[in-house]
Amino acid sequence: MESNKSSIRTIALEEHFVTAAFMEGPGWIIKDQAQAARAHPQVAAGITKLIEMLSDIGEGRITHMDAAGIDMQILSLTSPGVEQLDAMEAETLAREVNDWLADAVRRYPDRFAGFAALPTSSPSKAADELERMVRTHGFKGALINGHTQGRYLDDEFFWPILERAEALQVPLYLHPTLPSQSVMKEVYTGNYSPEIAGVFATAAWGWHIDTANHVLRLILSGALDQYPKLQIIVGHLGETLPFMLPRLNRSLPPEMTKLKKSVGAYLRENVYYTVSGFNWTPAFLDLFLQVGAEKIMFSTDYPYSSMHEARAFLDQLPVSPADRARIAHRNAEQLLRI
Repeated sequence: MESNKSSIRTIALEEHFVTAAFMEGPGWIIKDQAQAARAHPQVAAGITKLIEMLSDIGEGRITHMDAAGIDMQILSLTSPGVEQLDAMEAETLAREVNDWLADAVRRYPDRFAGFAALPTSSPSKAADELERMVRTHGFKGALINGHTQGRYLDDEFFWPILERAEALQVPLYLHPTLPSQSVMKEVYTGNYSPEIAGVFATAAWGWHIDTANHVLRLILSGALDQYPKLQIIVGHLGETLPFMLPRLNRSLPPEMTKLKKSVGAYLRENVYYTVSGFNWTPAFLDLFLQVGAEKIMFSTDYPYSSMHEARAFLDQLPVSPADRARIAHRNAEQLLRI
């Protein structure tokens, strides 16, 4: 059977790392993220262990991959990335991080590939950095961690990034990040402890709703009419979007939006979805029924979630061997040209 660990290739797309320079800069916030996400087994093991796992892009990580049955990871700088930095600092750190990752990919080309970190606060420089990493180092696209100092990709300020990604035929992975302080105060702070507010704003709800909003803003802005071949990836079984897809279609018809297609059409044609730690069959089935196996890809969200649990989830999915293979590796191979 193709579901056997020894007979099916696995490509995981939301797998994170850090560098020492990143930890000296925006990475300080990882401790807060770990506190918010402490329900994750790896995080519960301690922040020191988490940072060790994030920092290892070598034999240690590969040993864990082998034990779990993971053949390849597409690596990306963990949130908050460089998106909250001013332009000059973001440009310097993104280039350093990307070159560091490129070295790791060169050492283990059969096990690792890369998504670029982009200095989104300077869109033209971000577009050039994306092209450098794709053309020179074979990167497979970029991962963008949510908003850039409160601004989202529907803002035409950022569209040089979208234009270049479409021209290069590489996807953009939209990943969650912490909400802004104003959103934290106005939306997530309430009649409960700050600890609960922190989890509510991040791992329990806010990360996912904000990313869903990001995708919808991108669609409603007309960006995907402007760049119709652009492909977006989102994790966590679609960040609530599959459940809401019929409602979005009904409430935001093309007659209102003036878009070329329905919202659902963009969600089915321009968006791919990964598992990334959401190892729950009912939620998977909703995504599967809404978009089909051709738009779903595997991921583990390492080290924030377990590679073993993700692989076990993949193996037990109630789908055909052909669809399991699409999810495990074939869709990624086609999209990323691996």
